[in-house]
Amino acid sequence: MTEILFEFVRVGHSVKVTAIEPETKIEASVVVPDTLSQDQMKFQALNRLKYVLRKKENEYKSLKTNRI
Repeated sequence: MTEILFEFVRVGHSVKVTAIEPETKIEASVVVPDTLSQDQMKFQALNRLKYVLRKKENEYKSLKTNRI
């Protein structure tokens, strides 16, 4: 994970933040209150992206070991 792109979309009093990992084209979104700072919003989205990446990595490993 060398570069992460962030997209912010205001929805009422909330903000939908999408974190995108360009190499794998995997993305994860969170909806947060608009009262958070931009850094806090990025932190939440990045944590979700890390979770999704770990989950996909574990699924891949599981598929790989089940093939043997």
